[in-house]
Parts: sequence; C-alpha cells; structure tokens
Amino acid sequence: MVLSSFNTYLRLCILGALSVSAMNATAATIDLIAVGDDGLPQVELDEIVVTATRTPTKISNTIAQTRVINSEELQQFQGQSVIEVLKRQPGFSYYGNGGMDKKSNFYMRGYDGKQILVLIDGIRYSSLNDGSATLNLLPADQIERIEILYGASGSSIYGADAMGGVIQVFTKGNNVDRSNFSVTAGIGSNAQYLYGASAQLANTNGTSLSLSASHNETNGINATLPTNTFNYNEDDDGFESNNFSIALNQRINEQWLAGASALYSKSTSEFDSGAQDAYTDQENGAAQVFIDWRYLPSSSIKLQYGYAMDSINTKSNFSSVYDSKQDQVSLLGQHQLPVGQGIYGLEYLKQDLESTVYDDANDRDVKSAFLGYVLANNQFDAQANLRFDDNSQYGNETTYNLGGAYNFNTNFRIGASYAKGFRAPSFYDIYSGTESNIDLKAETSDNYEAFIEYDTLMQSTRLTGYQNKVDDLINFVARYDDDNNYIGGNSQNIEEAKIKGLTLTSDWEIDSYLFGGSYDYQKAKDNSGGANDGNFLPIRPEHKGLVYIGYRLPSLDIRAEYQYVDDYYYSISNADSQLVDSYGLLNISGNYQLTDNLSMTARLNNITNEKYVTAPNYNTDGTNFFTSLTYNWY
Repeated sequence: MVLSSFNTYLRLCILGALSVSAMNATAATIDLIAVGDDGLPQVELDEIVVTATRTPTKISNTIAQTRVINSEELQQFQGQSVIEVLKRQPGFSYYGNGGMDKKSNFYMRGYDGKQILVLIDGIRYSSLNDGSATLNLLPADQIERIEILYGASGSSIYGADAMGGVIQVFTKGNNVDRSNFSVTAGIGSNAQYLYGASAQLANTNGTSLSLSASHNETNGINATLPTNTFNYNEDDDGFESNNFSIALNQRINEQWLAGASALYSKSTSEFDSGAQDAYTDQENGAAQVFIDWRYLPSSSIKLQYGYAMDSINTKSNFSSVYDSKQDQVSLLGQHQLPVGQGIYGLEYLKQDLESTVYDDANDRDVKSAFLGYVLANNQFDAQANLRFDDNSQYGNETTYNLGGAYNFNTNFRIGASYAKGFRAPSFYDIYSGTESNIDLKAETSDNYEAFIEYDTLMQSTRLTGYQNKVDDLINFVARYDDDNNYIGGNSQNIEEAKIKGLTLTSDWEIDSYLFGGSYDYQKAKDNSGGANDGNFLPIRPEHKGLVYIGYRLPSLDIRAEYQYVDDYYYSISNADSQLVDSYGLLNISGNYQLTDNLSMTARLNNITNEKYVTAPNYNTDGTNFFTSLTYNWY
C-alpha cells in the first residue's frame, strides 16, 4: 500500500489494529506459555525492566517502546559481539568496515549511534572520542541481558547523550540463584576459536559472586575491496580479544544491599591501510560500586559510583592514540506516592580525553538533577520526567517528556508521548576531519510517538509511529575523489532534519512453535533548505524487515530468520557512487541440551552466500558458522 501522507498512513494503521483487537476480544483466550517482547516464551507476560523509567516497571506499563533481549536469545550469539545482536532488532540500521570486529556504527530510529546512550550496569560506556560505544568489541558471552529504550524519553531521564534512545547492558551475575561452574569451547569460520569459563557462587548469607573470562580470536576476512584503491591490501585482517567480568552482591539485611561489578575487554584488531600492516590495540571497560537502602517496600535510595575507560592505540599510516575516562557519581531515589511513584536524583559526570590527534581537546563535566513520575494501574499508564544539565562546555539545558496510555482491557491499549531532546557535540564532532569546527552547535529535537498494542498469552503485537524534528543535527560531510576515495571533510550542523517512521513487531507462540517478525518504514531527510535539502540521511534505509520461525522444547531451541535491508546512501550528498544496494540474509541458530550438564550452540549465517556490502569499498563475509559446547557443574 502506498500512501502520500504519513499521518493518514498512521491513522489507517491504528483503525486497522482497533478492528483486529475488537474481533480478538471476543475470542477465547488460549492458555499457553507467555511470549516476551523478544519473541521467546516467558514464564510471565509482564517482564520487569528498569531502563525505561529508572525504576522496576512491567514492560506492559511502559510508554516508550522497550525491548528486551534475554539470556536465552543471547545464547544464540556465542562468539559474536553485541553489535551482531542489535543490528537484527527492530528500528536498527548498521554499517561495518569489514568483519565483525572492525569499525562500525549503528542507527536507531534514524538517530546516529553517538545519539544513543549505552550503559553497562547503569554506567556510561560510550567513547568520548566520537560519542558512540564500541559495541563491535563487546562480547555477547559476557552479558546476561540487554534492554533497549527507543526514542527521546531517555534524554530527560539519563541526559543529553540519550537523545535517540538508551541501550543498557547487564553483565552476568546480577541474578545468581544457585552456584555453578561452566567451561565453553567454540570454533567457527575464518579460523575462529573461543574458549572461556565462568563461575557463579551463592550462599545463604545473601552473598553472590560471579566471575567470567573468555578468549576470542579469528583470522578474519580481507576488510577492504579492490575498489578501495587508497587502503586496499590483499590479506586477512584478524582479531583477538580477552574479556573479563565480575559481579559481587551482598544482602546486608532486608533494607540494605551493596554490590559491585566490572566488565573489561582488551583486543587487537588488524585493518587495511595501504601496503602497511595496520592494527589497533584497544582497552574498554566499565566498573561500578553501589549501596541501596530500601526504607519502605516500594521506596529506596541508591548511591552509585562508576568508572568507564576507552583506550585506543592505532598503528598505521595515520597512527593515533585516544585515552578517555569517565567518572560518574549518582544518587537515585524512588518513593511510593499515594498514587504512582516519584523518582528523583542528582548526578555528576567528569569526562577526560587525551589524544595525539586533538590538541585542543581536554575535559568537561556535567552536573545534573532530575525528577520523574510513573503511574501504572489497570486502566492508565503515565510517565513524566524533567531533567536539568549543566555542561561546562555548552551551558545549561532542560529536557522533559510526557507520555500516557489507556488500557481498554487487559490485552489492548493505546498511548502517545512527547519528548524534548538535546545533545552536546562530542570531541570527534568538533575536532575530526581535515578541519576542526569549534563553532558546532548542540543538537535539539522534538519527538512525538504514538502506539497501539495488543497482547495475549500466545502473541504480542505493537505498532509504533514516530515523528522527530532535529534542529542543528550534526553530520560528518565527507568529500570523495573521482575514484570514490575519501579525501577529507568535517562535521557540520544541518539546520533541520526530519525523521518519521513506523515500526511493527509481532511475536507468536503456539504449542512449541515460535514465529513472527518486524517491519520498519522510515524516512530520514535533510530539511535545511541548503544544497542537500530533501536528501536522505546516511545509513537510514527506508524499509527494513525480519521474519523468523522457531521450534522450542525443554532441550531444544532452534530458529531460522530472514532479514531484508533496503538500499540506502552512505553520504548526505546522495551521490550514485554512495548508494548501497539492498540485501537479504538467511540465518539459522539453535541450542541443544545434549545431557543434563552438556549443551551445544550453533549458528549459520548468510546461508545463501549473499554478496553484499554495508559500506562502499568494504568487504562482508559470505556463508559463515560458529558452534560451541558448554559443560556445567551444578
């Protein structure tokens, strides 16, 4: 169906879903296992999330679209990075420069990765250099759970770098229910090897400890194509990493809980830089310690200190060093009110960057205060947030959001929200490229979202429409020679950009069968009135979709998926040479419990050996596989 008006399209979709829900409301409810928002069966329909509101909230009571990737789904991504998990989720687009570990970026609902806040156990993980997180180096096997908050409501909850959404990663060991020890060994295409071990210890004194370590290495693929005449080097570009995580929690009594956690990764990644052997040594990590006082059953105060680091040492024709550190202190309170729950907090963030490239880059700090309100009952859901940030480099800014939903019955609800977003330029925005741009303005945005949602014990379906206007959007404007090679550029403010779209998700479970998928329609365009007015923003395909079918038993979980990505432009100029063709990928993955203690995981990607690229002149892998065995002692 082709519609000339986005608003008409949204209204028709809403009316269609209303009619479907009316028919289904009269049907008998089938008593099956519930389906979580990630498409896998759950014990309960209502998963509890914390990212959407900063307080534990049922996912069925959140206003902004929220998605959960749990431990069962993460098992299907053994040997791969978090970016491999996220690029298959609704609302995400992605590009990479040759191989799973190489430089990459992701986009969520048209917002760049540097506009998406990434947290590890509540601590900022994004690099100070370019503002984005190195999710291509974050191993999936070190993670227990991922929560995704779509849209700009995160800006008024977490701060300026959450203008487009929030991704929160939870390390293993935050919920240890019994002691166990496990070892894992895996092998895959391109001489990939993975081995690791983990231990979880729990006792009756309220103490839990989790330790995990893994090593991952691969010969990789050739990162560049021969058309990349400036960087091409006909060799495989390998990668190896060592990864560690720890989590310690101590329940002092019914009121007091203390804990600490850390995640650390050290890696070496080879890449092409002409005839020279080039590589990057990188260290990434985040750590936190907290104490939580629950003075009433639904009221608490939490004090948390966090530290994050990102060290990059590149050896190539253009050698460079970036060392960034972030110190974070937060005081978060939640108090049960006669109606609803109040949330309040204070935060202090100190950011420091030392670089051989940015002579003028130094440090900055942000002081913040915020208030929030959450209402969740059988008929109404509501959320309101107000946040004040004082940035030592860009001054003061106030952001807020308002949202509400009406529950027609236990299965069907509709809702809408508005959020004001803000993002200060990163150091990369200001100083990168052939010329610095110290006059860059901060980005601001107005974000509207509406949804209809229908959930039963056998399915979960949601249609979300959004429309965002971004003022002073920062975009890197690159210049290319006649052979399509990069020759320079810098970051510039686009006077205005508009992003609008629809996301449809539907996940079903009937007996032991799982099926469903997602579809994204998106138009993200320059609206500045300048030379690129009306052009598509880079790496934002107009259409994207995924369908899957699976079969699950207590000892077996297998799933096949097909993902389609529409063509898109790699540059704001929308030149023909910067057009990336559409592609479709067929993958299959599964877990099998061989014995009570031994399990097997396998994944086969790009079964049809599709020839495609995500960035001009950079290579992608053909058919590839990974399989692993895990042995558990309980």
